[in-house]
Amino acid sequence: MDANKLEEILLVKFKNKKLLSQALIHRSALNETDDLTLASYERLEFLGDAVLDLVISEELYARCQHLDEGGLSKGRSNLVRGSTLAIIAQELNLGDFLLLGKGYRESGGRTTESNLAAAYEAVVAAIYVDQGLDCARDFIIRTYGIRLTDLTSIDTETNNYKSLLQEHYQGIGKASPTYRVVSMEGPDHEPVFTIQVSVEENTIGTGSGTRKSEAEQNAAADALNKLIIESRI
Repeated sequence: MDANKLEEILLVKFKNKKLLSQALIHRSALNETDDLTLASYERLEFLGDAVLDLVISEELYARCQHLDEGGLSKGRSNLVRGSTLAIIAQELNLGDFLLLGKGYRESGGRTTESNLAAAYEAVVAAIYVDQGLDCARDFIIRTYGIRLTDLTSIDTETNNYKSLLQEHYQGIGKASPTYRVVSMEGPDHEPVFTIQVSVEENTIGTGSGTRKSEAEQNAAADALNKLIIESRI
């Protein structure tokens, strides 16, 4: 990977270039590159997800005085969804810098939405660890561009199934739903997660997806569909 070229694209000069390199290493490369001394981006992806949630939450809170808690939550969900992150990653050409296993690379791994979204989150984390929160915030705001500077069209009514499900159970005085991974299948480089959602130890829905967040949304959607069916009986 040409770290200097990527730094020019990101407009961030790293103190520790190994962090930037690690942010672009997919798990599929680990078993095929003998001299690879760094781990995959998965730990950085985890941290980047949290940093991104914080920054986007702060921006929505400051910029959208008219939104209540539910609107803020739904707006954030739209702004940090995998498809949005993948588009930003494409704009930064992150796919060109991903280090993938040969087979996965040849099957189109550079353009897979989940890989691009994960790479963006990992880069956010790398900047945060290397440069601090202010630099990470500047990077996020800059790369989001008009998505944050023009929030007049932000969709706060989209089907954020997790939020809708939580609002339902809070409204009837029950505990918030909890989510649990019950299986992970498929190849290591592209696992499929199956998640169950429960309320007060009762399983109310199941969903699958290539990302845990996607599987959780599908599980919540399944639970909501069952509630609708029950209400009609």
